Amino acid sequence: MTDLSYLQAVVIGALQGVTELFPVSSLGHSILVPAWIGGSWGQLVTQSGSGDSGSSPYLAFIVALHVATAVALLVFFARTWVEVIGAFFTVLRTRRVETSTQRLALLIVVATVPVGITGLALEHTLRTLFAKPLAAAIFLTVNGVVLLAGERLRLRSVALADVRTATDDEAGRPLDSLAYREAALIGVFQTFALLAGISRSGIAMVGGLLRGLDHEDAARFSFLLATPVILAAGVLKLPSLFGPAGQGIGGQVVVGALVAGVAAYGAVRFLTRYFTTRTLTPFAVYCLVAGVASIVRFA
Repeated sequence: MTDLSYLQAVVIGALQGVTELFPVSSLGHSILVPAWIGGSWGQLVTQSGSGDSGSSPYLAFIVALHVATAVALLVFFARTWVEVIGAFFTVLRTRRVETSTQRLALLIVVATVPVGITGLALEHTLRTLFAKPLAAAIFLTVNGVVLLAGERLRLRSVALADVRTATDDEAGRPLDSLAYREAALIGVFQTFALLAGISRSGIAMVGGLLRGLDHEDAARFSFLLATPVILAAGVLKLPSLFGPAGQGIGGQVVVGALVAGVAAYGAVRFLTRYFTTRTLTPFAVYCLVAGVASIVRFA
């Protein structure tokens, strides 16, 4: 069983915290970065991509990082979540949707269902089949194509709608104007993030952009959707930390989770400002370059 050092815990914790929210795939980077470094780093991902992944210390460690990332999102959007949860229970009690917050609460629920069901059914299978460097490299490249295509299709739809000149700071439709079927479609988009290399936040943002949201609202919706998904996935697998996979790495888990939480908070704070005026294009270029380079390296 491969040991996990404190240096690895810090580096991978920071990597997870940033790449979970940046549209570049945290799972893909948690496979590709150790594989690029090689040696004891490369050995970390071997068990997580095998049929015996349930006993992998690295996978147990990643579970803790996911929980820390979700907690950071909860803290950053604490006021929004208090309002959304209160609105959800109000809808349950009154059986009426009367405010934009109540509608947002239902949109989040509807969008979470597809990825929740798919994750429970296929997450382990997809991880063992595709959590390998070459597969992650291919899907990271695909992620870059998706981000770039999303930006191009958005600009084309704005031009065809004959709205004012298509620019990056163009106003979109209000978030609470999404139809429930549109929210469900964005949720279906999220299911592709079960593939290492496909970004959850990135593909959810593309789905929002294609439904007419601007970058700021598309990013906000993707972060809100990510919170229950990441938290639920982490909590469901948290018992693995108290089994054989978690033995001997308790300190590393605590350190890595703290680093991941701080990095995630910094990342979401940066991105909520970044997407007020900018686009997914730089991230698309990065994914294409890193993906193709990794394909060449691991083919």
